[in-house]
Amino acid sequence: MGQIRKTTLVTRVLLLLGMSIATPAAAATFDGAWNVQIASPNSACGGATVSIGINNGQVASNNPLMRASGRVANAGNISVTLTSGMKRAVGSGRLTATSGSGTWRGAMCSGTWTAQRM
Repeated sequence: MGQIRKTTLVTRVLLLLGMSIATPAAAATFDGAWNVQIASPNSACGGATVSIGINNGQVASNNPLMRASGRVANAGNISVTLTSGMKRAVGSGRLTATSGSGTWRGAMCSGTWTAQRM
């Protein structure tokens, strides 16, 4: 009985270590600088290009005119909020190691986005 408990304990510890090691490595797949092109079928909404950074799965930007925040999951699913003054848009989509795409929606506009790793 004692040997079974020791084996179970060792197995659990190894599984926990494996999970904690895999998570940062998976998040790091998307770390770095990204160039995002935002488009809308409505010409009144215009478009934009935004540079964002991802660090340990967290989205951020250093642009004082447009703030980006959000999160990238291990599988590449991303959710982002962009704010510029009183304007706000939320987006979602999927990243691969080098590119990504998705949709966004604001108060009166919506559209698509594409991204490339810089």
